[in-house]
Amino acid sequence: MSEKFQAPRGTHDVLPSEPTWWHVVRTMEEVATLYGWRRIQTPDFEDTALFARTAGEASDVVHKEMYTFTDRSNRSLTLRPEGTAPICRAYLEHGLHREPQPVKAYTIAPMYRYGAPGRGRYREHYQWSVEAIGSADPALDAEVIQLYRELLRRLGITRWELHLNSIGDVNCRPQYIEKLNEWLDAHADVLDEDARHKRETSPLQVFDVKSPAVRDALAQAPKIGESLCEPCRLHFEEVRRYLDAYGVPYVVDPTLVRGLDYYTRTTFEFQGPDENVNSTICGGGRYDGLMEQIGGPPTPGIGFGAGIERLLLALENEGLAAAEPALDVFIVTAEDTPRAPVAEVLADLRRAGLSADIDYAGRSFKGQMTQAGRMRAATVVIVRGAEATLRRQGRDEQVVPLAEVVATLTQ
Repeated sequence: MSEKFQAPRGTHDVLPSEPTWWHVVRTMEEVATLYGWRRIQTPDFEDTALFARTAGEASDVVHKEMYTFTDRSNRSLTLRPEGTAPICRAYLEHGLHREPQPVKAYTIAPMYRYGAPGRGRYREHYQWSVEAIGSADPALDAEVIQLYRELLRRLGITRWELHLNSIGDVNCRPQYIEKLNEWLDAHADVLDEDARHKRETSPLQVFDVKSPAVRDALAQAPKIGESLCEPCRLHFEEVRRYLDAYGVPYVVDPTLVRGLDYYTRTTFEFQGPDENVNSTICGGGRYDGLMEQIGGPPTPGIGFGAGIERLLLALENEGLAAAEPALDVFIVTAEDTPRAPVAEVLADLRRAGLSADIDYAGRSFKGQMTQAGRMRAATVVIVRGAEATLRRQGRDEQVVPLAEVVATLTQ
């Protein structure tokens, strides 16, 4: 008996019969284009050091989740766990600083993280990464956030809450870290192994622990917002002012740090109603120091990552789904009708911008009509020899020469 193959654990196939998935992707592309973003595609794997250096050794991504391997030339490579660092690497490698700034680039691509698979959590998941590199303007922070809000609006998702924070920069964060370490020293008993590991390499990451008990205890720790320098405080005020102007509601969350070390100043998360690991449907922030970490000059940037699978759960929670796209024209051929002239009409319909199809499975006349219904065809063209009967929704049947079908349907 031959072996049966299945998709590897933690992965999934996206089938043609999943219209909601493709509706989400199309809507992402439409929104990005409306806001002036252009698409970029980077390799599925990069040098391991790119992620280790930018994400931080204490992050769960580097510490627990990366798919790392050594190739035949003994190079350490890692499957892309997140989209920001590769896009920044491409910006630097290809000299995109010479283009008008900011460079607005997005990708919709698979990301790879090793973890326990579950509902909404995959080892290979698909993410919309939206990045704007080359501007420190707080108005850009607000636009990036409002862009994702617009996606939710277009998809019909209403059950969400935006959490917002500023985590300072290299000028004010060191003083805050001193205060935080003093508090952590005095409350070492509240930290679990995960929190202690994070503290050793990046103290701010203790706020990204998963344990509810530790998170509750850390609610009493000093907050970064109390230690912001004047430029960071003013930047955060401006971000909030622009969000107010956009009409985007938010909650200031003083413990929101995000899970990667490269974030500075603005951090944010859109959270859905799920009270579990699927609650975050989008997360991002500003990363003004990332480019320097990979050998470039100081270059500000902001962006986010939003998983498609999490969005599908949010749609499901609200009972939302997309319908299969309808076909403009389906051609039904009567028995003994020559196929070559019909194929020519089919091609001409498509050139004219109409979606059109025909039977290739040898169906009977009745079977072809049933297939036209399945494909929700707006027009059924029934060809008998050199004549065609047009059946259009809401209109009387019309008989025309086969040669005039395209002209009749496009006039």
